[in-house]
Amino acid sequence: MIPAAFEYFSPTSVDEALGLLREHDDAKVLAGGQSLMPALRLRLAAPEVIVDIQKIDELHGVRDDGDALVIGAMTPHSTVQSDPLVGAHARLISLATATVGDPQVRHRGTFGGSLVHADPAADLPAVAVALDASFVIAGADGRRTVPAAEFFQGVFSTAVGEDELLVEVRVPKYTGWGAHYEKFNRVAQAWSIVSVAAAVRLDGDSIAEARVGLGNMGPAPVRATAVEAALVGKPATADAIREAAARAADGTSPGSDLNGDADYRRHLATVLTRRAVLAAAGTA
Repeated sequence: MIPAAFEYFSPTSVDEALGLLREHDDAKVLAGGQSLMPALRLRLAAPEVIVDIQKIDELHGVRDDGDALVIGAMTPHSTVQSDPLVGAHARLISLATATVGDPQVRHRGTFGGSLVHADPAADLPAVAVALDASFVIAGADGRRTVPAAEFFQGVFSTAVGEDELLVEVRVPKYTGWGAHYEKFNRVAQAWSIVSVAAAVRLDGDSIAEARVGLGNMGPAPVRATAVEAALVGKPATADAIREAAARAADGTSPGSDLNGDADYRRHLATVLTRRAVLAAAGTA
């Protein structure tokens, strides 16, 4: 189908983009376009104004900022996946990004765009929650930083307001941590039915710290805090990890659809958490 008519703007600065969003009530931000363009073609969305932020240089790239990595919102998935800083200090992001869509999607789609879209079945939100990432949002009153636990507010809903813009994502460094990303889907390149992002730090043969994020186990990604607590101080053995992973679904609220009911998703969460943590421990 052909999209409905709209005005098109291509600002070159964050301030210019924010001015356009304030000026036009019915405006949509175009990042990589992997979610917006299909919606426009099917006329599921028909905004009067499109604000394309591709030309804002500030929003591109990965940089080292001391104890954190900073990833620009408009950085393509393929760039994030191959960036040496991400591979060295936040390997979980590299692993998860490699599973996003297909090569074409990863070259066109953007890191921030996927996170702001906030699809419960997407790959990156669970990773952001697991790694305690924070989101820098620009608006009329300046910039504010929102932790991942507060950023995702529900299905396709985040803390970014209609006249605001995600500028960058800050990720604490997890240098030397093992990491692994597991997702279950029916066919290749499909949305996940359940996904698990796991990172662990070993102290000798024991697990000193653990981070586990779950995707598509509710309207927003969640931390599997019961699993994390059960892992700390335990040996990194298959039996100990299996016992901790049995608590993966605690406190979650998975939905039911054609891909599986809630009980099926709870079972998947347990199985995938065991696999992810075991693999992460093996790479630590």
